[in-house]
Amino acid sequence: MKKILVFLLFTSLLTSGFAKPTVSGSYQIDATKNSVFHNAVGLRYLEEHCYYAAVQEFKIAISLNPNSQSAAISYNNLGRAYMALGFAEQAQDCFERAITLYGLNFEYYKNLADCYTRLGKAQQKIAEYRTSKNPLNKVMLGLLYVMSGDKRAGMITLDSFCMSEPDLIITGGVREYLRDLTLQQQQGN
Repeated sequence: MKKILVFLLFTSLLTSGFAKPTVSGSYQIDATKNSVFHNAVGLRYLEEHCYYAAVQEFKIAISLNPNSQSAAISYNNLGRAYMALGFAEQAQDCFERAITLYGLNFEYYKNLADCYTRLGKAQQKIAEYRTSKNPLNKVMLGLLYVMSGDKRAGMITLDSFCMSEPDLIITGGVREYLRDLTLQQQQGN
């Protein structure tokens, strides 16, 4: 009986199909993927109006991938969450950082111009941007004109930017904004 049990135990070990798991030493944790994940979770919180949770998720996303275009997106989203909470000063810093990291997204400029307007800094910033030599600052100048009520000057400034920089990625967004603004002007008259 003992021989049969030993034989069965031995044959079951041989026929069990056990294989040692392969472990590769090249497994890496990808901070970029985790950053994208936390940004997406933050967006979900933003949609659900859980702004404090969204702020934390965006901060995690930024800390995982700080100096990239992905971080610019997270900074913009963090600024949106701060604006929803009423913290325009913190939002201003976020929008400015987003533009610094990736200055070709028109939404970042719109959000920053809105932030300046809410903070009451529109006229001060118009004076600053009017003297700037950077062509992208025309975008901000035009938006500030529009948001401060001088739509004609804003449209002229934005159209001038489109004429002088037709090949930039941001130009398409500026043209679309001008079309919408023109339609609003026509419907208002």
